[in-house]
Amino acid sequence: MYSLYIKEIKSYLSSLLGYIFIAVFLVVTGLFLWVFPNINNIFYAGIADLESFFSLAKFLFLFLIPAITMRSFAEEKRQGTMELLLTKPLSDVQIILAKFFSSLTLLLIALLPTFIYVISIYNLGKPIGNIDLGSTFGSYLGLFLLGATFISIGIFVSSLTSNQIVAFILTAPLCFILHFGFEFIYSFDALGVFGYYLKTVGIDHHYTVISQGVIDSRDLIYFCSVIFLFLFLTRISLLSRKW
Repeated sequence: MYSLYIKEIKSYLSSLLGYIFIAVFLVVTGLFLWVFPNINNIFYAGIADLESFFSLAKFLFLFLIPAITMRSFAEEKRQGTMELLLTKPLSDVQIILAKFFSSLTLLLIALLPTFIYVISIYNLGKPIGNIDLGSTFGSYLGLFLLGATFISIGIFVSSLTSNQIVAFILTAPLCFILHFGFEFIYSFDALGVFGYYLKTVGIDHHYTVISQGVIDSRDLIYFCSVIFLFLFLTRISLLSRKW
């Protein structure tokens, strides 16, 4: 499993895909936070916090993460290396986890440089250090879990097709619906109490709670459960080749 994980990481970093993902994420967030005059700009808003960064990042994830996961299994099928991969002394679970953790590592590589934003906001505050670190690091945890969830969804969709473009086109809307769809349904007051329980099924509800610095075991269990569900569905997808 480790050798496959390293192979996947190298495939990201030996092609433009991994660098494009990291560059686009950092450049877009950097420009909107510090350069372009807009409501997300720290200087324009005059508020020393990173709420605008986390709001922007989750929208970028909706497009960037499907772009890096679309090749996970679709590319293997297209190149005809899928059967070769499955004949290696690795279980389906190990193959899935290797691809999952390699994408997760790329996500971490993209997030780590943004800690300079935290340092900048820390020093820009009046007085210096006037930043809610609990909420900030809670938001980072929420963003990481959100990215991991989107990765699991992307890997599952990629296992269903041999076309990367199809995988991307299906993954992005699915992530959007699971993130915002239940929140949209909740906005209809006619559903009453049922609407609230339906809202808790959506990703946005749990992401919002964690981003406020409230680390509740129910939210952690939710994210872990959704990730497990889609990785499990990926395994079922791989097993279907034997049917």
